[in-house]
Amino acid sequence: MLEVGTKAPDFTLCDQNNKEVKLSDYLGKKVVLYFYPKDNTAGCTKQACGFSESIENFHVENCEVIGISKDTVASHKRFEEKQNLKITILANPELDVIKMYDVYHEKNMYGKKVMGVVRTTYLIDENGMIIYAKEKVKAATNPADMLEFVRNR
Repeated sequence: MLEVGTKAPDFTLCDQNNKEVKLSDYLGKKVVLYFYPKDNTAGCTKQACGFSESIENFHVENCEVIGISKDTVASHKRFEEKQNLKITILANPELDVIKMYDVYHEKNMYGKKVMGVVRTTYLIDENGMIIYAKEKVKAATNPADMLEFVRNR
C-alpha cells in the first residue's frame, strides 16, 4: 500500500462512458480513490451505491469519488446502469494502475490462494498528496466512514 504523505501517482484510465480520466484533472479537489474487486458483486455493489448515494455530500466538501477495478469499460457501463451510479468508475483490466497503487495481492478465496484486488481506499488532497490510506476496508461502511473523515479534514 502506498504511504500517507507521498504524492499519489498520476494515471489515465477510461471511465464507464469510455472517456479518458486523469487523476491530475482533479488537482484542486480532494479525491476518494477506492479500489474494489469486481462489478455487480454484493460487497462492491454496497460500496459503490453507498458512495453514489452520498456523492452530493462529498461535493459539498470539494471532494470527488473514483472507483477502480480490473473490470472492463463495458462491465462498468452495465454496473453503472443497473445500480444508477453517480460516481466515476474506471476500468483497469491491464492492472497497471492497480499494481502502481499496490492493491493487487494474494488472497484466500474459498480455501484457494488467488491473486486479486484488495479493497483499499485512499484520500488524496487538493495538491495530489495521499492523506489517508486503508486496506481491507468494509464495503458497507466505507462510504460513510470516508465522508466523516473528509468532513473532519
